[in-house]
Amino acid sequence: MLSFLLWLLVLFLCWPLALLALVFYPIVWLLLLPFRLLGIGVEAVFELLRAIVLLPARILGGRPGH
Repeated sequence: MLSFLLWLLVLFLCWPLALLALVFYPIVWLLLLPFRLLGIGVEAVFELLRAIVLLPARILGGRPGH
């Protein structure tokens, strides 16, 4: 909602810039999508490594987070 209000403010102050942002936002989002997917993959690998490292403690009855 805040970004929409900011866009309305830019539309009021400088409408060509607001229309340009409206056109280029989906293009920039599509260009950044592979980096987001890569970040999700890297985060999953780190969570897997964390689970592997903490597995012996969980088997022996360690309480997670304490």
